[in-house]
Amino acid sequence: MEITAPHAWPDNREDAIAIQESLRSRVIAEDRLGEVRYVAGVDVGYETATGMARAAVAVLSFPDLQVVETAIARRPETFPYIPGFLSFREVPAVLDVLGQLKQVPDLLLCDGQGIAHPRAFGLACHIGVLTDLPAIGVAKSRLVGKHEEVGSDRGSQVPLIYKGETVGVVLRSRTNVRPLYISIGHRISLPTAIDYTMRCLTKYRLPETTRRADRLSKGN
Repeated sequence: MEITAPHAWPDNREDAIAIQESLRSRVIAEDRLGEVRYVAGVDVGYETATGMARAAVAVLSFPDLQVVETAIARRPETFPYIPGFLSFREVPAVLDVLGQLKQVPDLLLCDGQGIAHPRAFGLACHIGVLTDLPAIGVAKSRLVGKHEEVGSDRGSQVPLIYKGETVGVVLRSRTNVRPLYISIGHRISLPTAIDYTMRCLTKYRLPETTRRADRLSKGN
């Protein structure tokens, strides 16, 4: 898979904000995806001793969710951890690992926010726009917004509201476990993002795509 990053990577908040604001208009919040035969999860772990980011991708067949291809890429960290700017810390390594793939995925499930973000341009949006792949933000914690209590049963969901708008849903992926925060990344609508997230779930809290990538990123 050929990847070309169209902008330089910043080293400060001001330049990062400018990039987010310039790219967010390119997010497509409607379904523009064809037949989904391959889904992929992407995640990034960190090697504290070396200061390296370890990006992992797992490509699975769909709908049977069998692993087709995996890859790992390591890259020095160049941007500090700041809430709302995660993509500048992780996306360079993610693009490296996506560039290794022989099988181009039809849909990405990213371990991070999509438009449920202070500037409506989280990690899943950034990866989606730069690769022009349909992408979903599947986050383990909330960054912005408020929501009602979500039911305890698998599949229960409530809207995530930020500044008066629905920016995602809070989804119970497994009965009586902490919910996930689902939002649009790129080239997909929210109902479709929820549907594919549910169809990628097995018996775990995380979708199988994200779970596999998470384990790889941690060296498991």
